[in-house]
Amino acid sequence: MLTSVRMPSSSVPEEALASSEAQRFQWLVASPLRAELLRYLQARRGQTFDLEALTGALGCMRVDAERCLDTLVGAGLVRRDVNGSTRYGAEWPADPDTARLLSDYLATPGVDAERMEPASVRKLMELVGRDEKMLLVLESIRTAAKTDISVLVLGPTGAGKEVAARAIHDLGRRQARAFQAVSCAAVPDTLFEAEVFGHERGAFTGAHERRLGRVELANHGTLFLDEIGDLPLVSQAKLLRVLEQRQVERLGGRVGIDVDFRLVSATNRPLELLVGEGRFREDLFYRINAFTIRLPPLRERREDIPLLARMFLAKACAADGLPPDARRFTPAALARLGAHSWPGNIRELIATVARAALSADGPVIDERHVGFLSLGSGDPGHTGGDGRIRPLADVERDHIRAALVATGGNKKETARLLHISRETLYRKIRTFELAASGGLRP
Repeated sequence: MLTSVRMPSSSVPEEALASSEAQRFQWLVASPLRAELLRYLQARRGQTFDLEALTGALGCMRVDAERCLDTLVGAGLVRRDVNGSTRYGAEWPADPDTARLLSDYLATPGVDAERMEPASVRKLMELVGRDEKMLLVLESIRTAAKTDISVLVLGPTGAGKEVAARAIHDLGRRQARAFQAVSCAAVPDTLFEAEVFGHERGAFTGAHERRLGRVELANHGTLFLDEIGDLPLVSQAKLLRVLEQRQVERLGGRVGIDVDFRLVSATNRPLELLVGEGRFREDLFYRINAFTIRLPPLRERREDIPLLARMFLAKACAADGLPPDARRFTPAALARLGAHSWPGNIRELIATVARAALSADGPVIDERHVGFLSLGSGDPGHTGGDGRIRPLADVERDHIRAALVATGGNKKETARLLHISRETLYRKIRTFELAASGGLRP
């Protein structure tokens, strides 16, 4: 009998307690996250891990991991060691029946179910951590998802605004419907109406057939308008009309089409200031800003940088077909990451970790593998290691390189981020010979 399977009644359904011992074991491993934690720890018997290492390796949220580990500890399959800090390790059950069930389970590959949550919800791990501001962001996302209220996500480039928008959709009642994302900065003014509202055949030269716009495609789902602060005034007026009437009229059409969608918008620009300058419609601002979520820049949540870096490193290892813990950062490397100003936020951190993992010739990533980062808390490297002021050209070169890394080498986005023209950006890339640094899109 499975007498060693001890589960608190608060964490086990009543029907599970009344069932057979084998069924209780099956209930334990029916949770994808519990199953992953069990397999991960049992495969590394003799080792112990803190909660941060486990959440980083499995890409899960802290609160979810704690809940699952409590259940596994109660079942006698995981042990909790408390000696200054709390660590978790595999526990092999003494009961022979329990040991047999566990042994058979671990010997069967691929029996774990897929994670129940959508990928975007799992990616919320990129947004949360120990920082209190990010825990409030997560709570705001969960609150907004309960209704169809219009949400405005504010935050700097690379902070994860689209991740937040997708999570709002996937946590809400429209999760089974379409999620349509439009970058207002990427769509030319002349094509915005056709892209977002659609067009009829013959509406303009080249319109050989009817095309549904993003608003229609998002019917009963979610429409995400990224960088809405870059929307021209003419397009703002047309969008406002759709939001007020809940009808869209295709370009070249004469009939209004009823639409029902949830709107989530995002921007890194100060919309209140744009409203005061007459560059953004006040009535549209209040329409899209019924509920606001603000994402802080990464430099304001430095406590989370080691946690995020380890998580992205585990993902990079998995992408290369390696165990999640195949590589690790040294304390010096993590200190270097923590000292960087992160102008590109989460996006830059992901690119930096991937580059460090690629350049490491062994399991250890030390300071030299992230030595290309500028130092200084919140400063883009204006001083050298000896405290002297660096030449302006060096500072400018490093800042442009950081912006290119943050945008994945996207020149248009880099120019917009730096508030310079693309011609100026290309000239500076040639001047500083940045095109040869690798990984940049032409």
